[in-house]
Amino acid sequence: MQIVEIIKEHIQYRQQVFKLAKADIIKTYRGAALGWAWAIIKPAVTIFVYWFTFEIGLRSGKPVNGFPFFLWLISGLIPWFYMSDMLTKGTDSIRKYSYLVTKMKFPISTIPTFVSISNFIIHLILMAIMILIFIFMGYPPSIYIIQLPLYMLLNFAFFTIFSLFSGLLAAISKDFANLVKSFITAIFWLSGIIWNANAITIPWIKKILRLNPFNFLVEGYKNCFINQTWFFEEPKRLLYFIIELVLLLILALWIYRKVRKEIPDVL
Repeated sequence: MQIVEIIKEHIQYRQQVFKLAKADIIKTYRGAALGWAWAIIKPAVTIFVYWFTFEIGLRSGKPVNGFPFFLWLISGLIPWFYMSDMLTKGTDSIRKYSYLVTKMKFPISTIPTFVSISNFIIHLILMAIMILIFIFMGYPPSIYIIQLPLYMLLNFAFFTIFSLFSGLLAAISKDFANLVKSFITAIFWLSGIIWNANAITIPWIKKILRLNPFNFLVEGYKNCFINQTWFFEEPKRLLYFIIELVLLLILALWIYRKVRKEIPDVL
């Protein structure tokens, strides 16, 4: 079975996977005068733009559940930064590291994994900074933060699997990579990242939105910091996400079985 083969490859090449994840981070910021600082500067600029637009420009940045709008904003944007990076970098991962496949015979299945790990490390750094911001502004995390590792694990699992699926297809066809990139903006605005999805009053739209895995993950992070809601209070949402995760895994394994032998020739 493909899943057994992939697990064995990850166990066998586990040291190389972590070394390549480290190398991927270094490669991303190498050559820049500010180096690693860009991992913080870029998200900070994006956050400032949205904060200024909604709170200063549109004057619509109202407190949410007793928390300042700025804290509510970053609790959604910071998980999105990892998601958006994986939509692009995860999809381009196999093509970007084609030499590992064509020259070194490195297992294809592990490439999206180390790319996901490298981006997740940046995500962990940003999450630590976000928690410090909450504390500095007088809103230390409550007991609900103990469920944060669950949502972070689900986030990592979903986008690692997605990267395997999309990376394989993008290696076969550049059109698929362009298709994914063209939908990123739509996904951002339709997933309740910077607007309150719970405020929707049209039932059928709200139901569709609640099936959106991006919305589930972002709302999960917000539940830990802003909404103060336990994951088991909405068991159906968690169940729907798990089903979507399993279906994505099945699809990724099917694509892997179909195209893995063709990848070296295509690249």
